[in-house]
Amino acid sequence: MSKKCRSEWRVAVLPGDGIGPEVTTAALRALECLGPPDGPILKITIFPWPSHAWHEEHGRMAPEDWLETLASYDAILLGALGDPGPIEEPCRYLLPDRVSLAPLLEMRRHFKLWACERPAKHLRGAPQYLADARAKEIDLYVIRENSEGEYCGQGGRLRVGGTEEIAIQVGVFTRTVTERLLRYAFRQARQRAKDRQADVRRQRDFRGKCSQVCLVTKRNALPFSGGLYIDVFEGITKEFPDVDTHHELVDAACMKFVTTPWKFDVVVASNLHGDILTDLAAVLCGGMGLAPSANTNPYDRFCPPLFEPTHGSAPDIAGKGIASPHAMLLTTEMMLNWMGAEDARAAAAARRLRDAVIRNLILSSGKLRSTKEITYAVCAALS
Repeated sequence: MSKKCRSEWRVAVLPGDGIGPEVTTAALRALECLGPPDGPILKITIFPWPSHAWHEEHGRMAPEDWLETLASYDAILLGALGDPGPIEEPCRYLLPDRVSLAPLLEMRRHFKLWACERPAKHLRGAPQYLADARAKEIDLYVIRENSEGEYCGQGGRLRVGGTEEIAIQVGVFTRTVTERLLRYAFRQARQRAKDRQADVRRQRDFRGKCSQVCLVTKRNALPFSGGLYIDVFEGITKEFPDVDTHHELVDAACMKFVTTPWKFDVVVASNLHGDILTDLAAVLCGGMGLAPSANTNPYDRFCPPLFEPTHGSAPDIAGKGIASPHAMLLTTEMMLNWMGAEDARAAAAARRLRDAVIRNLILSSGKLRSTKEITYAVCAALS
């Protein structure tokens, strides 16, 4: 079947560690409610790997051919990887991060998912931690480079454990990847402006333009990588005269995310800087329990994208049944939206799911509820 007219989708679901299985259950139940006859046709397969449980039994996070297995799917939905919890159990089977989180980096690299896209929009009913009423207007989109930069894995440690130990961590930045990332950020800014055109209430103004791209670097302390980003950014800016632009150092960007986050539209940064900024943006919009993300290859839909909530395995609440599934539900919405580029039923399902989550947030009025209670309420709204 042509990739441009898909009506069925094969989805690999990886519940993972900690609260991953709990929030994944919520997503699967929501997808059941959104299915045929009105919704998309999803062929879902649940895998017990990668996870601590699989490693404890088999001595590795996943089977040897796990990446080849996932390559046959259209999309991947991941619950969480990391400390499995509960944190109160000191004798739990616990792996170092370099082992437990390695599959996440391997999937990004193997499937060439170079864009990590993390929306941060304040939703009605969500907690608001900033006193300024304008915090309700936060609607920014962080695009983080996924394939190189500070997380490229180059370097090493010498004389480990000794008083003269040396650790070397190398960042790698290339013009080709930088151009690809920044040009995509401009295209997303232009698309976001187009999406807002139909709704007067959503119109935004950035020095007389309808959209904006903010580049974040640390060029004063990291002049080589920062200089490359700045040079490429200035060149691409000329191709998009309708998009407003500005540059922030990462420390200043963190400050302005707190003081005036409603002034940002699309924010683009390297792997490390984008990682830090997106967690901050998530808290400004209600917390990590509301923060979705997508790892994509925007120019190759044959590469299965990876969708994951940003909250991690949350070992402090794992197994207690109180994890908020909202981030996972909004991540599932992102997956349906991605499918919606080829499948109108998936696009409609994404809108229904988002509306159900927002309705649930409004009706809950900040009350603490169990994972099951939230799941039931959202599914009831979908039904």
